[in-house]
Amino acid sequence: MSRRDLFTAAPLPTARLGDAERLACLRLIRSENVGPVTFRALINHFGGAQKALEALPALCRRGGRGRTIRLCSAAEAETELEAARRAGAAPLFTIEPDYPKALAVVDTSPPLLYVKGNEKLLDRPIVGIVGARQSSAVGQKLTRQLAAGLGRAGYVIVSGLARGIDAAAHQAALETGTIAALAGGINVIYPPEHADLQRAIAERGCLVTEQPPGFQPRAQDFPRRNRIISGLALGVLVVEAARRSGSLITARLAAEQGREVFAVPGHPLDPRAEGTNALLKSGATLVTAADDILAALAPLSEAPRFEPPGSTAAIEPGPPAADAPEVEPAASDRARVVAALGPAPAGIDDIARTTALPIRAVQIVLMELALAGRLEFHGRQLVSLVD
Repeated sequence: MSRRDLFTAAPLPTARLGDAERLACLRLIRSENVGPVTFRALINHFGGAQKALEALPALCRRGGRGRTIRLCSAAEAETELEAARRAGAAPLFTIEPDYPKALAVVDTSPPLLYVKGNEKLLDRPIVGIVGARQSSAVGQKLTRQLAAGLGRAGYVIVSGLARGIDAAAHQAALETGTIAALAGGINVIYPPEHADLQRAIAERGCLVTEQPPGFQPRAQDFPRRNRIISGLALGVLVVEAARRSGSLITARLAAEQGREVFAVPGHPLDPRAEGTNALLKSGATLVTAADDILAALAPLSEAPRFEPPGSTAAIEPGPPAADAPEVEPAASDRARVVAALGPAPAGIDDIARTTALPIRAVQIVLMELALAGRLEFHGRQLVSLVD
């Protein structure tokens, strides 16, 4: 197995899931301390979610956790899937071939998306448009013009269904294709005044969320939602944004994910232009018309940039990878890895060099520490100790 086997920037091999493995995947995702990076590590190591579930308690104990890890039960997972069915949504796991290819290569892509509406929109070239909730009339008018122009050129518009710029972008792109990334459950209306718009997008566009049905969004869930917006898109356009704005978080995430960042300039005395003007100063592409975006994205949208490897054969629970180690790392190996860690993020390759341990052994110890709640991921290649 290569050095990119567990904590890797490459997407997981894709395969069609049977009902049993789909249920096991959801149980794994909803179990304690299993985040996006750890989910990928477990699937890569054990070759399937059911084997990973069976191994979680032992992995957690070896990572130094005193109490038993909470596992999502089959009944809990079945209840969630049934609620999604009643809401008209379908689960889409990152290891399935229909999972959005652009999002699959993001470091912290959601292991699961619930999708409602026209799923085919996720396969088309996508542009994100975000901006101020308290937007100006001029900002909303320009947003509608830009979204309509991009739509006529074949692009789907993704945004966050927020007030202001987001809503204007969705409304202008309803006919040509729009995706709303939600911070709450697929059947939760937020903000309340967008009930009709959310219903229209579900019927004529596409809704996506990583949250279970009925989940009420909290403040910390909106930045998580923003990584889905930027991850789905080839580029993100910010129309209006104050100096401290969630739209700037989306722009930062887009830059970190290797996407193009676009911004509309504004008057220096307008506080809604402080964020966009700052983006332009830091290298964002200036936009005054849809053609500016089309010219920048033409090479990207024409190239098969996000085609992941892997088969599409049916997958069922199976044995661990053939080259997985027969025994877990020794206690002394774990101690060396923990000693090499600290509160400052460290690269996994650097940890392997410092400890003189095989990269595979280091990765397994890191997986154990993560499940014990003792490790924090900064992307997929940097980690720090939290205790």
